[in-house]
Amino acid sequence: MLLNKSFPIGYIFKHIRADVVRVLLISIFFHLLKLALGAYLPLIPLQLPAILGSLISLLLAFKTSQSYDRWWEARKIWGAIVNDSRTLVLQARTFLPDAYRQQAGPGAPLPALAYRQMAWCYCLGQRLRGLDPMAGLGAYLTPPEHASILPQAHKPLALLTLHADQLRDLYQQGALNAYQQVQLDATLTRLADAMGQAERIKTTVFPVSYRLLVYSFIYLFLMTLSLGLVKTIGLWEVPVLLTMSSSFFLLERTARYLQDPFSNKPTDTPVTSLARTVEVNLRQLLGEPAPVMPAVPETFYRM
Repeated sequence: MLLNKSFPIGYIFKHIRADVVRVLLISIFFHLLKLALGAYLPLIPLQLPAILGSLISLLLAFKTSQSYDRWWEARKIWGAIVNDSRTLVLQARTFLPDAYRQQAGPGAPLPALAYRQMAWCYCLGQRLRGLDPMAGLGAYLTPPEHASILPQAHKPLALLTLHADQLRDLYQQGALNAYQQVQLDATLTRLADAMGQAERIKTTVFPVSYRLLVYSFIYLFLMTLSLGLVKTIGLWEVPVLLTMSSSFFLLERTARYLQDPFSNKPTDTPVTSLARTVEVNLRQLLGEPAPVMPAVPETFYRM
């Protein structure tokens, strides 16, 4: 997740370095070709590369817009997860009788629910990023809970199942009435829906053919522009092509990163930071001191 307003130039160009090198080789090749066979090469009007450049701009604008929509949808989903996590524990804190609510310790109903929800947020974020979903969960789960979800294929779903089992037991014990159980179940349903929506974004691949089409048009634009500048700017053609191509490649790469908001990159949705926010809020509802959060790194982004 980006932290500072400044964005290092080196980081930007590191990801388009291969494309810039290819453009440099192409521009040098065409310049040498024009020196050797300039009289035989066709004169291409500059209107043609101008039309191609306008077409590329439209394609990149559409792709960037669609990619940002995916990123913003992911951010809204995680905003809903934060809200519903607070709601779940706040409802349980309000609904449970004093005899249940005032119980302390890892196995007490309210702390168990709150810590399991903290674990769920971390687990879901790590799963979406392709990391180990069980990393660090031992600090939030009791040993039996940790052992029960370890063999499960879908760890976040297993944690929601533990939520549902606990609420069912509380209802059967008479700690919750039917109306309260329905309200808590509705909150669990919203959390499950948010999890499914995030997984839909993660597993829906942006069409690769669209990126190949954009790249093909960019290289076609550069070749036609190079031929169109046969008798105009001479050797200055090389830096002109590099500058124009870099702007197109930067836009395409930015759109590509935004289209996958759970790719564990600086442009990623800050799922770990949001999970920490949930932890701070839920500990407050439990009456516990806020945890010591990791120091913000000195780099320009935090994963």
